Amino acid sequence: VHHAQNFTDIDDKIIARANEAGVPPSHLTESLIREWRDETAALNILPATVYPRATEELPGIIAMIEGLIAKGHAYQADGDAYFRVRSFPSYGKLSHRTLDDLLAGARIEVDERKDDPLDFALWKAAKPGEPAWASPFGEGRPGWHIECSAMCTTHLGGVVDIHGGGADLIFPHHENEIAQSEAFLGVVPFARYWLHNGLLRLDGEKMSKSLGNMVRLRDIIERGLETAFRLLVLQSHYRAPLTYTDEGLQAAERGLERLRVAARASDEGLLDHQTSGDPAELAREARNARERFVNAMNDDFDTPGAIAALFDLGRAINRHAAGGQDSPGLSEARDTLRELAGVLGIDLEEADQVDVMGAAPFIELLISVRESLRAGKQWAQADLIRDGLEERGISIEDGASRTTWRFDGPAGRRR
Repeated sequence: VHHAQNFTDIDDKIIARANEAGVPPSHLTESLIREWRDETAALNILPATVYPRATEELPGIIAMIEGLIAKGHAYQADGDAYFRVRSFPSYGKLSHRTLDDLLAGARIEVDERKDDPLDFALWKAAKPGEPAWASPFGEGRPGWHIECSAMCTTHLGGVVDIHGGGADLIFPHHENEIAQSEAFLGVVPFARYWLHNGLLRLDGEKMSKSLGNMVRLRDIIERGLETAFRLLVLQSHYRAPLTYTDEGLQAAERGLERLRVAARASDEGLLDHQTSGDPAELAREARNARERFVNAMNDDFDTPGAIAALFDLGRAINRHAAGGQDSPGLSEARDTLRELAGVLGIDLEEADQVDVMGAAPFIELLISVRESLRAGKQWAQADLIRDGLEERGISIEDGASRTTWRFDGPAGRRR
């Protein structure tokens, strides 16, 4: 799998927040990206293959806008550039909306420079106090939608096998991505499969910074509940909204412990003290669990069904082990439980945990020292730092403009 996950590192909100803090937008986005990397590593989320940033993709963005203009799908207006929505007949096919419906229900500011109120910005002319880049349309910056289309064209060849995103992005963002990309490339479809995840809710409302009803991932990680949070999320289908409560998180932690008890090669702490079963029956339970797990995951990533199979297998293991017996069948069932849980990124091994979040500032400091040594051509000392970090499960990658790191954990396992 070639996985591209992009960072929109320039937009109106970033500029406003950076101005409030009195720092360049690049400083703000760099700190946010660093936090994202640390937190996703702690949640055992595997890294993407490539992380394109909008500000580093300007040549591709400008080339796409020029191509759309040349094909008659876009036009310039006083330093801005707009996509001509009515030039793309199938606009609305993802969200199942018609142009007439959009006009009837839209709250669109009148802009006499536009050919049509529905046309959207591809390039925004520079404003005082905002970062800007040179382009054939004038000094400015790209619109949000075109960034993603250009990055998909550059890094994924223009056609995406699986395109993800929140349900709130179906319209207008993903609708606009389809229109731009298919109009520019002349290829249909832009994305073969769309996976739109439901939104996280708190107290019946969508979680958002604007509402102030946020639960920070860092707080969950600092409580040592990152794996429980992963289980909590996976117990709801990805397309469904998920209501977060602390009680739900604690329940997920208790469920995680039940799975870990079943995965341990010991009867200590077993929760289901019943008579032991037939080893042949346990082997059948394990095969059945694997079949149910695979079928659930093949059914639009039905993780709730997959996890139900894990808990059923865990109970079968506990029943069998409650009699104090051990057998090849029990060992194989535990191996199956650990393997299937690992598919979902849930580690039942209970290996020593490394405080990635707490260690992050020191890792960043060591990387800065290493960069200084490399700049001074002190290669041997720089290699000592790299080798020492790798011995502790921390991999570093030297890119063209910066060095990044990730925690792989013991024996190369991601944490």
